[in-house]
Amino acid sequence: MAVSRVADSPIGFPPRLPLARLPTPLEPLDRLRARIGGPRVWVKRDDLTDCAVTGNKIRKLEFTLARARAAGCDTLITAGGLQSNHCRATALLGARLGFQVHLILREEGVPNPHPQGNLLLDLLAGASVSRYNKAHYRAHQAELYDEWDAHYRAQGARPWRIPVGASDGTGVWGYIGCAAELHADFAAAGIRPAAIVHATGSGGTQAGLTAGAHLYELGCPVIGMAVCDDAAYFQNKVRADLREWAELYATGVAVDDLAIEVNDRYIGPGYAQATPEVFETIRLLARTQGLVLDPVYSGKAFHGLLEEIRRGTFSSTADVVFIHTGGIFGLLAQADCVAESAK
Repeated sequence: MAVSRVADSPIGFPPRLPLARLPTPLEPLDRLRARIGGPRVWVKRDDLTDCAVTGNKIRKLEFTLARARAAGCDTLITAGGLQSNHCRATALLGARLGFQVHLILREEGVPNPHPQGNLLLDLLAGASVSRYNKAHYRAHQAELYDEWDAHYRAQGARPWRIPVGASDGTGVWGYIGCAAELHADFAAAGIRPAAIVHATGSGGTQAGLTAGAHLYELGCPVIGMAVCDDAAYFQNKVRADLREWAELYATGVAVDDLAIEVNDRYIGPGYAQATPEVFETIRLLARTQGLVLDPVYSGKAFHGLLEEIRRGTFSSTADVVFIHTGGIFGLLAQADCVAESAK
């Protein structure tokens, strides 16, 4: 297990497992700017953290799985939507590290008997999967964790529970580490961005970026583009994760003083439901930059960013950084919608 202090870090990091391919690059989207005008948009390519484990979840799981291993656990229990990027990353990393994995998954509509996207990879990695309709999942999520925890303990296993998205006080460290990379990225590119923008779905990425922007004095707001719940929900969730982080690790950071900015204008019909305009944005990025977004997180968030640019929110001389949190397998699970949007 690697235990390290990030170079020039203002704070000591806890133990982590070096599972991601880091640092990820920061790239300008100059062809997009030539097409639409406005500020220069840069993308932090966290879709490149690994191959099948691609995306933002691996940064959090480096710290979460370090705790699970140190505690002597052998089984991971976590939950999410049927196409959860977090659950897919947990299944694959669990296989890599020798953990048994059990996934508690929420159906989003009529069950499809043919596994696609992230679910296909969950099964390929050997994870045990329990699927529940949305109403039962939402009403009994805590009990489902308890049920499967007791199931594995009765078999003599030692389970470790991971919250949705690995978004808690431990997961916060993942995107504090990303903020350290951004500090170096900005210096190398000679930029001082007007904002850092990303999709927010379980709150953990935003909590880490918010704390990291403060610790590394990035000098710009972190704006979470909500993909499901409203701004009030995310402000409360991010604040709760930050408070748990500050208490659990005695950081000394006054987290209640940190600003938590959430834009909830582009949620659309709901979680994992994208409008035709979002699919048009996905197609635009693929055809101008060869950059693939997904309709659940990154595509919806980037569409919101483009709408804000069109509204004149950012100066045409500004730099804006978008964190690409991955999600390509979720795109493949909505192939029919992708094909329809491309007509």
